[in-house]
Amino acid sequence: MTVDHSPAWIALNTHADSVRDKHLTEMFAEDTQRFEKFCFSAAHCLTDFSKQRITEDTLQLLIDLAAQQQLPQRIEALFSGEKVNPSENRPALHTALRQPKELPLLVDGNDISTEIHASLERMEVLVDQIHNGQWRGYDGSPIKNVVNIGVGGSDLGPLMTCRALGQFAPEHIRDIEVHFVSSMDGSQLARILNHIDPASTLFIVSSKSFTTIDTLTNANTAREWLVDNSGLPIELISQHHFIAITASPNKAATWGIPEKNQLHFWDWTGGRYSMWSVIGMAIALQTGNENFRQFLAGAHKMDVHFRSAPLGENLPVLLAMIGIWNINFLDIHAHAVLPYDGRLEHVPAYLEQLEMESNGKSVTLQGDKLNYATCPILWGEVGPNAQHAFYQLLHQGTESVMCDFIAPAIRYQDQGEDLQAQHQLALANCLAQSRLLALGDSVLDDADNAPAHKRYRGNQPSTTIMFDTLNPESLGALIAMYEHKVYVQSVIWEINPFDQWGVELGKHVATSLLDQFTEQASSDTDCSTKGLIQYIQRQRKESNDEG
Repeated sequence: MTVDHSPAWIALNTHADSVRDKHLTEMFAEDTQRFEKFCFSAAHCLTDFSKQRITEDTLQLLIDLAAQQQLPQRIEALFSGEKVNPSENRPALHTALRQPKELPLLVDGNDISTEIHASLERMEVLVDQIHNGQWRGYDGSPIKNVVNIGVGGSDLGPLMTCRALGQFAPEHIRDIEVHFVSSMDGSQLARILNHIDPASTLFIVSSKSFTTIDTLTNANTAREWLVDNSGLPIELISQHHFIAITASPNKAATWGIPEKNQLHFWDWTGGRYSMWSVIGMAIALQTGNENFRQFLAGAHKMDVHFRSAPLGENLPVLLAMIGIWNINFLDIHAHAVLPYDGRLEHVPAYLEQLEMESNGKSVTLQGDKLNYATCPILWGEVGPNAQHAFYQLLHQGTESVMCDFIAPAIRYQDQGEDLQAQHQLALANCLAQSRLLALGDSVLDDADNAPAHKRYRGNQPSTTIMFDTLNPESLGALIAMYEHKVYVQSVIWEINPFDQWGVELGKHVATSLLDQFTEQASSDTDCSTKGLIQYIQRQRKESNDEG
């Protein structure tokens, strides 16, 4: 029996029939205690679900569904190292990457906690060397620029965290500038190389397999740039200017990075969950080792809450189950992520990968085709920019959209009244937008007299997530909460959130097409692709002839 034919799912369907046409204005009018009933806190995160289209009965029925799907047992399976990624026959132990050293975790008879912390300590030694000016370039210059070369989880997570926490870097390390390169077309790398000194630049090549073509293409270009500028052989350049972070040390060594310049992690570390490992070296370089440890500690606090809190008080569980309610029972399939703090500008892109790569699945764990919806389309932007971009659609468009508003309660406490006033303005906009999305123009006394094109219908559900202040610990807790939300939803939908076979075939086909750009297009190629390749060939020929 599939979950959509189960008793708990059927009960929710029946309940949805009685709630679906109810407007949030009516819900707030009937219950002035909604905030008290639907607001929960843990690990620095206050999460307000009162603007979701739910009642107390809704919440109880969602918890019944979670219990029916044996969610507590599945949570324990995640933490204890069971193979929750069946298609790759692996556990998913990102939670182990941030647990304290003194907590052992045995997997196949090995205490992986010891291995994890040995790897982190090795990373910290290298970070200290760079911060202290002890890592030198080919002419003896101390490293001033670090370029993180990666893609997907090796880029999005570290980039998001560095941009969010850069202000927390101690004074003595702020002369280290960290750059990120992921684009395979070379545009990001070319722009950076034009503005940095090769002798004082270190490249971190982050690749689990050390076969990712995007990453290695950029790494090859960087190495050629260093060789051209230094006049030195590749072997010497690799010793001074490259660090590999990988689960495939032999491949990294074959590429040219010696063992002493390598940091290792494990094949059970999913790419989009990897920044908690040594993949987070860029974060430590940007913010300092101690702040990176605090980042891990914040995530661990949320892990402890997720593992131990009752389902009805469990933030990741509630976030996930209310998402299930919106998607599967209210038929909402768009999700906007709206941070009201410029430091969180990369959080939407990070969550796009986390959620859509994890739960963008259409078959069950048993390989059966689903007949119910899974992950919605996620997108987002920093709130003030979004207000002048796509909020028009949120307020007056034809699409139902669920929104997450994210903001810190406190900022600029030691930086003057003007900046504090700006933060207050941002918060006022955050709360105003969530209020209008929920209640529409009923908040105005004379709304009924407005022409149709000025009306706000409201009834768009949203969650507001606030933390006391943005710091390494609170950011770690926030991201861990979303990670666990993804896992909970995968349990309900009976899918595997830890593989990503949907990204593999495109890479394979791209490789197979490379030769056709310089040769005759294969007859096996569809007419559209063949025609586009021929157009590219003609343009190149005309350009060469003119040259």
